Amino acid sequence: MNLRLMLLALLVLPGPARAAEPGEHAIVIPPWFSETFLDLREDVRDAAKTGKRLMIYFGQDGCPYCKELVQTNFSQKAIADKTRAHFVAIALNIWGDREVTWTDGRKFSEKRLAAFLKVQFTPTLLFFDEQGDIAARLNGYYPPHRFDAVLDYVAGRMEKRLSLAEHLKTAAKESASATLHDEPFFLKAPYDLRRRGPKPLAVLFETRYCAACDELHREGFRRKEIRALLERFDVARFALSERSAVLTPDGARVAAEDWARELGIAYTPSLVFFESSGKEVFRIDTYLRPFHLAGSLDYVASGAYRREPSFQRFLQSRAREMRERGETVDLWR
Repeated sequence: MNLRLMLLALLVLPGPARAAEPGEHAIVIPPWFSETFLDLREDVRDAAKTGKRLMIYFGQDGCPYCKELVQTNFSQKAIADKTRAHFVAIALNIWGDREVTWTDGRKFSEKRLAAFLKVQFTPTLLFFDEQGDIAARLNGYYPPHRFDAVLDYVAGRMEKRLSLAEHLKTAAKESASATLHDEPFFLKAPYDLRRRGPKPLAVLFETRYCAACDELHREGFRRKEIRALLERFDVARFALSERSAVLTPDGARVAAEDWARELGIAYTPSLVFFESSGKEVFRIDTYLRPFHLAGSLDYVASGAYRREPSFQRFLQSRAREMRERGETVDLWR
């Protein structure tokens, strides 16, 4: 091949996939994130060769929780150093068009992969083991003390020994209330959660010493809009360690603690929603500020989840309608 043809070949050969140019309200990804060909099979193998694991971040521009992850979590040297030491980090855009090869060889655009994985909150992070299986998944933002504990869990390859929820019970230290907060709208025992009327069911799981739980009661449940939305639900609340007997929406009789384990609850507070048929239709298992909490309640109460499978698209439409009515939309308040 002559020199001219060699240069031409180099120009047309594909290089590592790069994220789209940042637009308005872009989240600036840390420079130590990797640019690869987005073949996750190769990325898993390449990470394993250096004793690391693969971490995939799903985000979007204008996402306050993505910004919090980058500017609060990854700005802390101990967290950034630990992530770089133990993981190969790759960023994907939930609305992006780059081609990604999934671990089984199937090819998706970024946005189709996000839909395939049912990514409803950003950031969502997937941590892979050496076989390409998901060792841990974080749906939404985890504050630094909890995120750091998750890094230890995955880097320490603990997923074979205990669940992430069990690890976080003792590993995530925080200053918070030693007692659970009660609300007048919580259902009382005996807990028969089978659906008999049109109201959907919201089941809240909490723990003691949970700062995010304290904030949910102090800020979220005090908002007039949120209280009005909660009136459209039956609301039950259980502690993760609670042994109260529960008749679940599908008619099974089980202790609350065992039911939480069956549901895979790994974060508190978590809200799991069931429609009138008793089927789970949505869940919040991430840190949410009041705007997104209200949006989640509206998403289920209005039945919008039936016609719009993407919670993020629903939120965008809801925010646009609020602005058109002259209302102020602050995603972090």
